[in-house]
Amino acid sequence: MASEIPARPELGNVVVGVDGSPSGRTAVFWAAAEADRRGRILHLVHAADTDRRALFANAETIQAVREAGRDLLIETESTIRERFPELTVTKELSRQEPVAGLRAAAGHRGTIVVGSRGLGGFSSLMLGSVGMGVAARAEAPVIIVRGDGDRPESGSVTAAVHGASDIGWLLVAAAEADCRQAVLRLVSVWNVLTHVGSVVTMLDDLDEIARQRLDEIKALADRVRDFYPGLDISHHVETGTSTPGILVEASAHTDLLVMGREHRILGASPSLGRVAHVLIHHAPCPVEIVPPAFATRVEET
Repeated sequence: MASEIPARPELGNVVVGVDGSPSGRTAVFWAAAEADRRGRILHLVHAADTDRRALFANAETIQAVREAGRDLLIETESTIRERFPELTVTKELSRQEPVAGLRAAAGHRGTIVVGSRGLGGFSSLMLGSVGMGVAARAEAPVIIVRGDGDRPESGSVTAAVHGASDIGWLLVAAAEADCRQAVLRLVSVWNVLTHVGSVVTMLDDLDEIARQRLDEIKALADRVRDFYPGLDISHHVETGTSTPGILVEASAHTDLLVMGREHRILGASPSLGRVAHVLIHHAPCPVEIVPPAFATRVEET
């Protein structure tokens, strides 16, 4: 019988989308710093989408698109090497469209980094379709770089947790905090409105549920300590009526906010949950979305 059990994850190479936009440039430098922290390769990907363009564009146009992409990759690599001379940097000019190109480059073990707004974005609050598509479909973690690239570090990584079933992706957040030598903050939001008026009506019962949630998050923190004994971990249960709002506020005081992607309903198209949507559009810090079961391994028992 096969069963999934948590395993301490190994942070892989960093794959970053290069599109020439200001947001993309911020993401590239953030990705370079991340790869440098991990001691991993930084892989630059420019998805020229020439396979699709070939259906309606002539050969000269396709060649021009490829040459422009190649020049952009060379220029980006040169700029990165000035800032990170010891970092190993590789380049890829993909013929696929951006979402497919980035997914293929990262595989199952890399980490994809994208800017919060591509060349087609409308405002600083809009996430480009590429970032949204990658975050919803990738088999590997995806980090959407939001906020100022020169934002001072807080020395903490925040994980938006719900309960015991989060342990798999939570270990990725622990690995991120460990490589930064930062504090891992477990934040769970207990939304009063999800209980009032349904099966719970008494205030004493609500207080008891809140205490149970705190105990559950503490037990989750203890499980993470089993994998990372030296990691500084704190846990908090915040009470309020807006889960996304509380998490956006928490993201203002951390270097990276990590959350798990919801399991996809059988037959449903890839999508992100409501809380993830709000965070990747409004959080003032980079947001990492980890797909289900990324940090688990299957064992025969």
